[in-house]
Amino acid sequence: MSLLPSTCSEELREAASRLGVSRLGIASVHDVDEEQLKRYEEWIAEGCHGEMSYLDRYHDVRRNPGGLLPGAASVIVCAFNYFPALFQRGDVPQFAYYSYGKDYHEVVRDRLRKLACHIEELYGGETRVCVDTAPIPERYWAVEAGLGFRGVNSQLIIPGMGSYFFLGEILTTAGFAPDARFKGDCGSCGACVRSCPGSAIKDGKIDARRCLSYLTIEYRGESLPEGTSLGNHLYGCDVCQQVCPHNRACVPTDIEEFAPSEGFLSLDRDSIAGLTPEKFSALFRHSAVKRTKLKGLMRNLDYLD
Repeated sequence: MSLLPSTCSEELREAASRLGVSRLGIASVHDVDEEQLKRYEEWIAEGCHGEMSYLDRYHDVRRNPGGLLPGAASVIVCAFNYFPALFQRGDVPQFAYYSYGKDYHEVVRDRLRKLACHIEELYGGETRVCVDTAPIPERYWAVEAGLGFRGVNSQLIIPGMGSYFFLGEILTTAGFAPDARFKGDCGSCGACVRSCPGSAIKDGKIDARRCLSYLTIEYRGESLPEGTSLGNHLYGCDVCQQVCPHNRACVPTDIEEFAPSEGFLSLDRDSIAGLTPEKFSALFRHSAVKRTKLKGLMRNLDYLD
């Protein structure tokens, strides 16, 4: 199949930028390399995914995203900045930055659908938008598409921009000129390994069972595992990103939906403890925090220092 001229890829970047995309990269659809697949299978076999059983499904799509769209030729990876301009006070229970504003699934999907329509109208073919919930190893494809490298903390790091980015993908049967795969790594830094509150980062892997983000969001137990200490992390944890030298370059997002509300920023321990189902729903109706439900938030509150 012939590729579209490289000028089309540049036009696509311009269109994406108008939709709030900070960086766009393109990769040709192919099988994920065997080394990547082996590492993932070992991670699953060791139980490092905890209770997230959905991560042990759809291995055919994890091998090749073309299973989601017959005839797919390109994977277009888009990065959306979510680094906040305003922060919670340091003495209140902390929420991960990604949850400060509107649920990224809604925001990113809406913007990528507009970009997908643009692709279909200008270049023809079919498209499929994927935002986190599809079984695509998105950081792998972000590296393949030249956006950056996967850090020791498993986050995608975009040199000169940092790691506070949501990723979303568009699969398309249109063949865009691909970008060069990014080559780079963290070197001997190790700041995230030393600083992780749960000591979850080891040998280049994340053990979700020790990760505070997993424990406060994904783990569904009535109580947290014995010996768990959340410190001041009520929902998620940003420590491995906060200590990363690459994030010294990050700048606040200009996507309004990711900005925290006054009601959110005014939360303290007492007001969180006093949340009713109605207040929780009103405050977090369009937030990623709704994933843990009020019950989960109250459970986590009991484990704060």
